[in-house]
Amino acid sequence: MTKQARREADAEMPVGEFADSVEFTFAMDRRRFVQVLGAGLMIAVGPGAALAQERNGGRGGRGAGAAPAAARIHFGEDGRVTVLSGKIEMGQGARTELTQAAAEELRVPVDQVRMILGDTGLAPDDGLTAGSRTTPSTVPAVRQGAAAARELLVDLAAKQWGVPPGSLEVRDGWITENAGGRSLTYADLARGGEVAAAFAQSVPRDIALTPVARWRVMGTSVPRVDRRDLVAGRHQYPSDRTRPGMLYGKILRPPSYGARLLAVDLGPARAMAGVVAVQDGSLVGVAAPTTRRAVEALRAVSATAQWEVRAHPSSREVPGLLRRNAQGGVPPNPFADELARAPKRLRATYHVAYVQHAPMETRSALAEWDQGRLTVWTGTQNPFGYHRELARAFRLSDDAVRVIVPDFGGGFGGKHTGECAIEAARLAQAAGRPVLVRWTREEEFTWAYFRPAAVIDAEATLDADNRLTSWHFINLNSGGSALETPYRAGRTHARFVRSDAPLRQGSYRVLAATANNFARESFMDELAAAAGVDPLDFRLAHLDEPRLRAVLETAANRFRWKQRVTERRDNLGVGLACGTEKGSVVAACAEVLVDAARDRIVVRRVCQVFECGAVVNPDNLVAQIQSCLIMGLGPALREEMRFAGGVMRNAAFSRYHVPRLSDVPELDLHVLDRPDLPSAGAGETPLIAIAPAIANAVFQATGRRIREMPIRLRAAQPE
Repeated sequence: MTKQARREADAEMPVGEFADSVEFTFAMDRRRFVQVLGAGLMIAVGPGAALAQERNGGRGGRGAGAAPAAARIHFGEDGRVTVLSGKIEMGQGARTELTQAAAEELRVPVDQVRMILGDTGLAPDDGLTAGSRTTPSTVPAVRQGAAAARELLVDLAAKQWGVPPGSLEVRDGWITENAGGRSLTYADLARGGEVAAAFAQSVPRDIALTPVARWRVMGTSVPRVDRRDLVAGRHQYPSDRTRPGMLYGKILRPPSYGARLLAVDLGPARAMAGVVAVQDGSLVGVAAPTTRRAVEALRAVSATAQWEVRAHPSSREVPGLLRRNAQGGVPPNPFADELARAPKRLRATYHVAYVQHAPMETRSALAEWDQGRLTVWTGTQNPFGYHRELARAFRLSDDAVRVIVPDFGGGFGGKHTGECAIEAARLAQAAGRPVLVRWTREEEFTWAYFRPAAVIDAEATLDADNRLTSWHFINLNSGGSALETPYRAGRTHARFVRSDAPLRQGSYRVLAATANNFARESFMDELAAAAGVDPLDFRLAHLDEPRLRAVLETAANRFRWKQRVTERRDNLGVGLACGTEKGSVVAACAEVLVDAARDRIVVRRVCQVFECGAVVNPDNLVAQIQSCLIMGLGPALREEMRFAGGVMRNAAFSRYHVPRLSDVPELDLHVLDRPDLPSAGAGETPLIAIAPAIANAVFQATGRRIREMPIRLRAAQPE
């Protein structure tokens, strides 16, 4: 992995718990390529200063020259083009978008391109699929590789015909001589014997990419390239995979957080027909020919286990615990002089609960050993990270481990660490047969890491003209994403402070930006009320960033904010919020109905406007906005992990309530296309505005300020 990719990967770990510093260069196995791809021409193009998609041919903006890894492209003798990337597909549309990128620059139809993603034995290390980096980083890398390959093949054809390259045109995979009418395909060149020598030359690193005005494939709503297999049920997710002679594995879990295993007897399990049981340090597991037999064997082992149980705080204690455990203490407001003289000052504290990622497909891994080499099929956003974890755990060389990631059922930042893969590999090693480990929903809710809880302190001052003169903002525990305010303030101080947390925590879709934006946008409404100014007008008076102003004004106009805010009705409220993160901007307006007697908030309407530069795939972008907004409803209204005595109290969908179809409000989603700007990722930022917009609407309906997420109309019940 390159240093740039490692920096990007580390940036996705808000609390630093899972970042590692191991770097290696993975050797390409040519025999493996031939076995998978067949005969043809493989081109590996290193990242360089690719020219951007800007209309005037200016240099690429964010991501274009900072691609984390090389693009590898294989031209098959059958006419197919195969593109390899270390990124993965988990439902967000990366497979289709990367296919579009390659097809655009190669000048071939989309159905002529095949993507191989997330296979550490074939693909380059493109870093984590996280942080909305596929669009700004990997798409330019693939485009650069495809454009460079196209130009090299054109040069080769020109040499064969003895004509200048500028006299040739590429369309639909055919290279044509404009004057003479001669033509050939990429496949024709791939079969030529002189191709290898031609590509011994260094690959150009300054290839001009196709400008937005000339896009033919990018910028269009190409349907998902894998849609037929998904709809027909032919696609095999990681949890569907099988291998000859495969066993099913189960792992012994502690009865509570912090419990230490003192003794266990594997004898009862080993006495069962076909069962393998293993203890290796703290890992205790069984494998059997069927899942039912594995469950029976695990029960037999669990009945013999002796544990030392330790005290663990409850979820009710988390806010106070995070404040007490703040590393270095909570920083004081450095603007004491401003606080003393300001006509108006306001202070508030916001709490955000732990939540789980709750993917449709729980963690699963199928491991197989063959002559000392380990192959694992699994669902992960971090295939090369898993590769490193497995190599370290089993003391293997890099080329003795291969991780293959089939398209899988959701991650949301929650599948970065390889514990399930290690469990499957250890059981397979003991059994001498392939082993599949599939976590149950209860295991996923309990033992996977969580989106961090947060305590956020906000304090600000206003002068006589209601201008912000100071801004103090402290996030305890959850992270620094979107920490800085986009609003103009005289003096600002924003810090993220780590805390010793009671639960294992890590990345989540849009990281800590959800918590920081919830607190900041709720606080901006409180400041607007203190100033006696409309929340929209107050924001616009302090907002200089033109892109953020544009989405906010567009959302307010489409929602008819000025009219709705004056149409006050009992129990009905409207609220708005905006924010920026990952190079994109978003604004949302929400209308809610509050039924205080039933402790119920119904989100009736949402208008959301999003802008992420030049749009690569409009339909997929709208799908991403929809998914973010609906996902954001959960932690805003209901989602939170409740625990006491070291045990999760709601580790099931029957007690942990993610949004249902009945929760989806009337949606008015609008995209501002900015072809003059580099494309930014869209899989995260659309999530950050919905929670504060709802909270601010609840305030307008009830007069009660909301300072915790999920939003509660009543006090939380004891665990």
